[in-house]
Amino acid sequence: MASIYDIKPAFQNLLRPITRMLASAGVTANQVTLAAALLSGAVGVCIAVYPGERWPLLVLPGFLFVRMALNAIDGMLAREHNQKSRLGAVLNEISDVVADTALYLPLALVAGFSAPLIVVCTILAIVSEMTGVVAIQIGVARRYDGPMGKSDRAFVFGLLALLLGLGVSVGAWLFYAQVAVVVLLVLTILNRARRALAVIPNK
Repeated sequence: MASIYDIKPAFQNLLRPITRMLASAGVTANQVTLAAALLSGAVGVCIAVYPGERWPLLVLPGFLFVRMALNAIDGMLAREHNQKSRLGAVLNEISDVVADTALYLPLALVAGFSAPLIVVCTILAIVSEMTGVVAIQIGVARRYDGPMGKSDRAFVFGLLALLLGLGVSVGAWLFYAQVAVVVLLVLTILNRARRALAVIPNK
């Protein structure tokens, strides 16, 4: 199924000059990875501490875009500037899950969002990323299949936060949007598992 992840190469091309500049300045991929995780935690804390205010919701969409940029940059620093490491691989996977949890779980405190559905979304997001990583254990490439991968989640939750932050009235639409995310996350997990199993490992 289609995913926003499919446009990643074009996004990376836009960020490549910035990546070169950071590499020249001595910035490492691991530093960018940790910065993205720490900033995600800070934004999540703002939402949790001020769940009744609009400004944290307006901050979230912009930060999610920044986070996607940082995620792309750390990968390019690792691959294109000889910074690959085992530590980097571990940090990359763990920080993604931590950042997702830090950014989305506090939405359970925001009026209009369903706390149980947000918790379910967060858990399924973690499972979907774990499913992608498990593919490596069976000898195939890490899976990033959609329809609700990391970039897709950022788009959906960023849009929902933007609408509420701008004062759009809460209604049944928000509940059904969360239900849709849950369904798409389940499909994502199944897609990643199925496609990982369908690949014949190189011998």
